[in-house]
Amino acid sequence: MKRLTAIQPITDRLGALAEPIRLRLLRLLENEELSVGEVAKVVQLPQSTVSRHLKLLADGGWVRKRAVGTASFYRVVHDDLPVEARQLWVTVRSQLGQTPELADDDRRLAGVLAERRDDSLSFFGRLAGEWDELRSNLFGTAFTADALLSLLPAEWTVADLGCGTGNGSERIAPYVERVIAVDQSEPMLAAAQKRCEGLGNVECRPGRLEALPIEDASVDAAIILLVLHHLDDPVKVLAETRRVLRTDLGGGVALVVDMTEHDRTEFRETLGHRHLGFDEESMTGFMERAGLTRTRYRELPCDPEGKGPGLFVATARAPLVADPTESTTPE
Repeated sequence: MKRLTAIQPITDRLGALAEPIRLRLLRLLENEELSVGEVAKVVQLPQSTVSRHLKLLADGGWVRKRAVGTASFYRVVHDDLPVEARQLWVTVRSQLGQTPELADDDRRLAGVLAERRDDSLSFFGRLAGEWDELRSNLFGTAFTADALLSLLPAEWTVADLGCGTGNGSERIAPYVERVIAVDQSEPMLAAAQKRCEGLGNVECRPGRLEALPIEDASVDAAIILLVLHHLDDPVKVLAETRRVLRTDLGGGVALVVDMTEHDRTEFRETLGHRHLGFDEESMTGFMERAGLTRTRYRELPCDPEGKGPGLFVATARAPLVADPTESTTPE
């Protein structure tokens, strides 16, 4: 690792920190030693771009490079930095704060480290590692998630609200008695119908999520997958969802998957988003105002290959009603 000299101009040191991407790299490498490929996954840039920035940082003495076989690993080592450079980095780092972009970096870093741990366990686990590899070779990797869907009660009716092209309906239909897929877009609904035509228990209905074409208290569960951020009034949609959920046998369940709060404002124009994701407080508030209860919110593990914001899953239940003839519309 090249050491910064005492006579190196302060402008050179500042120049190395002038690019926002290099600040993100230093912040990551201060916490973990990472390969070029791992860094590229976290910051979602081509490896060639990441390599160029890492070379500039290494040439400037900001990071230590370590070769392991054909891979190169980088790390910020405070003790290798002259006092002046160390003080400069500490000052700059303190001004970074915690922006949504840096929060996304942290989530993706956690995903990369989890992948690394899985790889390590597979390699060093001997028999366990051999079994995992054998099982994957024989059966693939998707069967576990699909098999766990069998935990769903087979007699359930599930509403797929804002079904789009029917991905959710297709996945869940083999495990339940009936799926009602709803979308206001005729082309989307036609695609969903074609996708699910061989399943036999999926009924596609045109309709707006603010006025669902579904009877009161008639479904056991409703799923809303990456839809709420497109809608002006999430509470109104969730209240309609609550209306159609059963109010006996523990109460029907609503499941929402959507984006965590982010700052990608261009999504409003390029993708028609009305909301830039939702945090736990806002989603819990929406559920409560819609008359749903027992809300749970959990951020999903970040897929390092994904290029979008983080995702969460939130669930809530319709409150029990002693008299089934009572209205299920919140006041």
